[in-house]
Amino acid sequence: MYACGITPYDAAHLGHAFTYLTFDLVNRVWRDAGHDVDYVQNTTDIDDPLLERAEAIGVDWRDLAHREIDVFRDDMAALRIIPPTSYVGVVESVDLISDLAARIRDTGAAYDLDGDLYFSADEAPEFGAISHLSQKEMLDLFGQRGGDPQREGKKNPLDWLLWRAERPGEPAWDSPLGRGRPGWHIECSAIALDRLGPAFDLNGGGSDLIFPHHEMGAAETRCATGGPNAHNHLHVGMVGLDGEKMSKSLGNLVFVSKLREQGVEPAVIRVAMLAHHYRSPWEWTDAELPVACDRVKRWRAAASLGSGPDAAPMLAAVRAALAEDLDSPGALAAVDAWAETALTAGGADTSAPGLARATVDTLLGVEL
Repeated sequence: MYACGITPYDAAHLGHAFTYLTFDLVNRVWRDAGHDVDYVQNTTDIDDPLLERAEAIGVDWRDLAHREIDVFRDDMAALRIIPPTSYVGVVESVDLISDLAARIRDTGAAYDLDGDLYFSADEAPEFGAISHLSQKEMLDLFGQRGGDPQREGKKNPLDWLLWRAERPGEPAWDSPLGRGRPGWHIECSAIALDRLGPAFDLNGGGSDLIFPHHEMGAAETRCATGGPNAHNHLHVGMVGLDGEKMSKSLGNLVFVSKLREQGVEPAVIRVAMLAHHYRSPWEWTDAELPVACDRVKRWRAAASLGSGPDAAPMLAAVRAALAEDLDSPGALAAVDAWAETALTAGGADTSAPGLARATVDTLLGVEL
């Protein structure tokens, strides 16, 4: 599976964490089923937002990227997110990316515009199959999410940039396309093809990536290979704060690193997120942490007993919930029910607390 990674111009917020928690659940469910999992995640360590942020705060863009990548990985480790098999940066993949862009150009699906290389949306016959959006909806989102529908000279306003020719003062690399740097979308296509090949099992990220990112990436892979980039896509609901989705551009962020600095245990942050189904948008409020903290305390109290009620049905219920479209709230409810019985009625099974701890640790990633 492939998950689209961060652009490291600021610390990871809860929206990021919720996305990678979702892929962590997939990873754990697949491993529990006996599968070997090859999980790839990129880091967009060269892009306009990173360059703009670095200039605004007066630091080298490479130093900013390295710093925020370190913070992100520390946060993910604290949240017990199983690391991907491969973390792959865009900078280390420039040759892969330019080679794929050149392959697309050679099919006739891309064209030159003042030295920049654009993919022609009209050359993608299945364009729209992932997002199912109208032309107007596509154009609106493309303009909001990093596209340039108004650029003069494009054949279609939805055509997107594969390779950006060198501009004064910007980083650039030599390539078969001339000096420049990658556009957006093409980096994930190139990295996924290199590490996983075409037609892998699962591709995804936040629901804001359905269009344009995943739609355009799928078109690139199909153009280059004749087949899909992934058989399935998974998109995670947005986490909101104060009535808006949590995003760096709006600045309404709750950072995982800040919560940790305030003394919030990562297990509590994880359980607070697990209480929400991955598909559903939800709002972060001040009530999330106390509820999650109480839940973790109850689970730990029950798991610390010398005996308890049979935990095998609880294990089966957690597995069944996660198999039903990653129903993490249902999985938490199954653990709640076992813990409540253990604390109020007790039980004679001396192996039950150990099985409960192993279930919650292995499938939900929470150490009791």
